[in-house]
Amino acid sequence: MSLLSHSLASALYANGLSSRIHAAQGGRFDPWPVLKLFNPVGAATWIATELGEDGDTLFGLADLGFGCPELGSFSLREIKAVRLPFGLAIERDRLFDPLAPLSVWTETAQRLGSITRAEAALRRRKADRLLPEPHSRPEASERGEGS
Repeated sequence: MSLLSHSLASALYANGLSSRIHAAQGGRFDPWPVLKLFNPVGAATWIATELGEDGDTLFGLADLGFGCPELGSFSLREIKAVRLPFGLAIERDRLFDPLAPLSVWTETAQRLGSITRAEAALRRRKADRLLPEPHSRPEASERGEGS
């Protein structure tokens, strides 16, 4: 499976452009994540909201499993190059539900110590109807479902 379908790349590029426009106007941009990547035999997880013009630099939340998720940039090429035991590689979560804007993911993951714990907490909040439905939530086709 490809880590980045055409529709996901388009959504990530669009967020990157929106981010640059907001920054140029002195505004704040808090997009919903578009992509989740994970290590199937380890704790590393990444959620991305933007893709740079270079087609390699993703922006989002990275969690390498040390208890301190960080907001920043990471390389798609480097993530694709990771080789794991049993011939496995980093995978894309095809069923990823963005659940909340990146700021909420970041605060929750840093408070709980991992993206995985944050995702469980955000799912509970959604089930309890404590998270509003977004106006700009990516459609299934934009998240790469069916790609």
